[in-house]
Amino acid sequence: MIRIILAEDQGMLLGALGSLLNMEDDFEVVGTATNGEEAVALVQSLQPDVCVMDIEMPVMNGLEAAELLKEDPCKTIILTTFARTGYFDRARRAGVQAYLLKDSPIEQLAEAIRLVMAGRKMYAPELMDMMYESDFIENPLTERESEVLTLVAKGKSTKEIAATLFLSPGTVRNYMSTILEKLQVGNRIEAISLVKEKGWLK
Repeated sequence: MIRIILAEDQGMLLGALGSLLNMEDDFEVVGTATNGEEAVALVQSLQPDVCVMDIEMPVMNGLEAAELLKEDPCKTIILTTFARTGYFDRARRAGVQAYLLKDSPIEQLAEAIRLVMAGRKMYAPELMDMMYESDFIENPLTERESEVLTLVAKGKSTKEIAATLFLSPGTVRNYMSTILEKLQVGNRIEAISLVKEKGWLK
């Protein structure tokens, strides 16, 4: 029996997925979570075989949870609405074994669960296509640059960002110049728009 945890913040979808997977003879949904933090706690306490997670959830998103579970024997499957190169790249780095889209048939999710249990990987065809497109690039920003841009996206001023990250305002301005240069954009708004589109903004 393959023991499964589901993490999804939409209650109706969470219930439907649980019911459909429990109909499979070799599956048992042993726990459900509505955010990444709950999912990590359930994996650690129940030690399931597979955790199927959405990405955009409150408290902690699915990618952050997957990163925390990277060394855990539980296999992680991402099930999301978003076919974003940045999300996909981050998921692969976190050791996610499968990345599927929510418009896929339930049979595909069942197949993915069995495949990852057999030691294989499964990615949505749309994402595989992206890997071979010229615009599939990895996030060029360092962790600190990403932190700066995340605070900018939250509307923080240079002075507020400096205080939060224990930097001088001049250093923050230098980071922003580097960020704009790396992303090849002209201003902060374009930078935020680009990283959101690519799924690079935490």
